[in-house]
Amino acid sequence: MREGPAWTEDGRRLPRSAVVDLGSNSVRLVVFEGRHRNPLTIFNEKAVLGLGRGLVTTGMLNEEAVEQAVTVMVRYHTVARAMGADPVEVLATAAVRDATNGPAFVAALRERVPGFTIRVLTGQEEGLLSADGVLLGFPDADGLLGDIGGGSLELVELAHGRSGRAVSLPLGAIRLAERAGGEIARGRAMATEEFDRVPWLAEATGRDLYLVGGAWRALARMHIAQTAYPLSIVHHYVLSREEARDLAGVAMAATRRTLERMPGAPTKRVQDLPWAAMVMRRLLRASGARRVVFSANGLREGWYARQIGGDERRRDPLLAAARDLSDRFGRDPRLPPALAQWTAGLFERESAGDAALRAAACWVSDIGSHDHPDYRAEHAYFRVLRQPGVGLDHHARAFLALAVALRYEAPPDAGFLQAARVLLDVPAVRRAESLGAALRLAYTLSGGTPELLAGTGLEREGGRLVLRLVEGSGVFAGESVLRRVEALGAVLGLEASVELAA
Repeated sequence: MREGPAWTEDGRRLPRSAVVDLGSNSVRLVVFEGRHRNPLTIFNEKAVLGLGRGLVTTGMLNEEAVEQAVTVMVRYHTVARAMGADPVEVLATAAVRDATNGPAFVAALRERVPGFTIRVLTGQEEGLLSADGVLLGFPDADGLLGDIGGGSLELVELAHGRSGRAVSLPLGAIRLAERAGGEIARGRAMATEEFDRVPWLAEATGRDLYLVGGAWRALARMHIAQTAYPLSIVHHYVLSREEARDLAGVAMAATRRTLERMPGAPTKRVQDLPWAAMVMRRLLRASGARRVVFSANGLREGWYARQIGGDERRRDPLLAAARDLSDRFGRDPRLPPALAQWTAGLFERESAGDAALRAAACWVSDIGSHDHPDYRAEHAYFRVLRQPGVGLDHHARAFLALAVALRYEAPPDAGFLQAARVLLDVPAVRRAESLGAALRLAYTLSGGTPELLAGTGLEREGGRLVLRLVEGSGVFAGESVLRRVEALGAVLGLEASVELAA
């Protein structure tokens, strides 16, 4: 049996690792638990210090921010050690690598936080680490990655799940604002000039632009809030080219006061938003990308990806996330594969993607088993919808959440199901409803055990749905079974029947 969320069966704690992202604008500590396909973050703290502010003028790290950074790093050192994280690594990016006092700052940190490995990344190293993080969440990513920070913009070519050419440009939000003297029009010309020097950007035409970085995520959150989008998760949030251009135009034209009043706008990043928006718009033009895909994964998750084994990284992220939930909240790890086989014949002309979603739904179908019976449907629904699985897009979250809620007999018109119904098209809703009804029937028959499920079979035969029960196997066609097989037949548009088999 796989490891649980915190402890192994013999009482040992799962391994923990930690990374500090020492950036031009912010410093962040993330502590991960386990070595699984989907990173499990158990601690995440950020301090916005602005180490890189003034770098263009002085060539040095901001003196006041340096003092604050040392204080913050001592705290992070204490937290990481107290949590038992090993390894712990500090990744310093554009501001530290470009500042004349960067080496002295690193030396001071090594003295104050002994035991921390401190790496000053090159621009290419930074970009490729971010690419590894993106590919952890988008294993088939194809197009262009852009990772914007305070000091630099990293661009990496992505081709069907592999990273390629990479370049680092001096287009971070803080640095660009200072280089342009606060004039957006001047900054636009600078960005255009930088992009013109990277001819391979145009090869992303008609493909996806994957955006990483706090300022760009802030723009996504603003769009989510302003459009009343039903899921407040930036990771895998998608905008068409036109939507992204419009969002950037609004952020570029708004005054600071207007931006501060916009729903979802982060107070500490407001001054950077127009610059990040302008770079996004210039990058869309230079790349010809068809849409923008936001990623919450980046440098830190790329570092994590390199800590886990290759076999683990190659696991399907959807099924890995579903398996993780099953291991944490389910009762019997043998049952989900049996359910996947049991439901395999229900859906005609099932695509590979739909088959994977069905298998994932089988894995999460028992995660409410330990909840209060009156709230199982709702708890399971939100547990799936809001899980931290990095490989789940919003469609997958909604499908799995709706299917598992209906497996627990949530009323079809329950208000909490509205988000999932909005995110899915009509055929997907029908599949989720059918699968939820099938899983409810399976649990009624089996009591959640593969032994009892083995005494049953479910098949489509022409226009009929046939449930076969093996005599003497411990299952029988009681009132609840008959009611649920008829409900499943109705949602599939089939006449339901029950047959006994020797």
